[in-house]
Amino acid sequence: MSDTKAALDADLIAKLLGEQHPDLAELPLVLGALGWDNQMWRLGDNLAVRLPWSTQDADELLLKEYAFLPAMASRLPLRIPVPKRLGQPSELFPRTWIVTTWVPGEPADRAPATLGLQAADSLAAFLAALHHPAPPAAPIGRHGRGGSLATSSEGVARFLKEATDRRLIADPDDLREIWADAVTAPAWTGQAMWLHADLHPANLLTRGGDFCGVVDFGDMCAGDPACDLGAAWLLLPDGAISRFWDSYRPAIDAATLRRARGWALGKALVCLIIGDDGVHGRPGGKATWGPPAQAAIRRLVSSWRWAKSHDQ
Repeated sequence: MSDTKAALDADLIAKLLGEQHPDLAELPLVLGALGWDNQMWRLGDNLAVRLPWSTQDADELLLKEYAFLPAMASRLPLRIPVPKRLGQPSELFPRTWIVTTWVPGEPADRAPATLGLQAADSLAAFLAALHHPAPPAAPIGRHGRGGSLATSSEGVARFLKEATDRRLIADPDDLREIWADAVTAPAWTGQAMWLHADLHPANLLTRGGDFCGVVDFGDMCAGDPACDLGAAWLLLPDGAISRFWDSYRPAIDAATLRRARGWALGKALVCLIIGDDGVHGRPGGKATWGPPAQAAIRRLVSSWRWAKSHDQ
């Protein structure tokens, strides 16, 4: 994988385009982002090139996006990167890659949503439009996403201990209670719904304080919508989460809310560790992920204490 990382640059990508999509080869290339699985390069004004660079299964995730996203894009109220071209493995680059539409905006880990009620409505409308019944051919989520929370219990316990040991969390007792309540909530019994399954601040784009786009659908899968609904705690500012629950349709039942808290906690802990790694210059760290995760944990604890006091 280190060879792949070293080889990715504008010259190589231009050669790949010239080899497989020559009508795009003369468009200017600018590095857009170094994601967890892929590099993204802006291609001209309206396109982007995404290439695997750091994980073994990134090719499979890109092929998933290429297969399913084009038919989905028209019903979604926020812009998403729509695959337009497929790049095949070759002697120049031995992995699959894609060309998508470019989605303008700033990642929410750097420019968080500030128009709370408007952002809550935007997120609720996007997820309501996304959460349609998935076909039998829809993929199963990686790492248990969209499935039973219980499969993540070992990982959540490990990340909670790590965050506590690093003194990123002062009192983990509330978080243990939140997880225990989420894991024991009644399971999802409805149809498996289409999910994004990786909604965190770096994958939402903002403009003018509101959400304007959603990127990185590599983990899209079918399953329990609570997996996505937990993102409200990570993405929305204080005072806006109740508006989100009111706006999302169909209305969220108590069991789904409990499971959503669990998904939010698991994602927040991962982002908290990655953020701390970034602050200290550790490999894979992203310093901008820490503050949203801290805020999410604070909101989770506050809402949990309120729910307990009101027997909800």
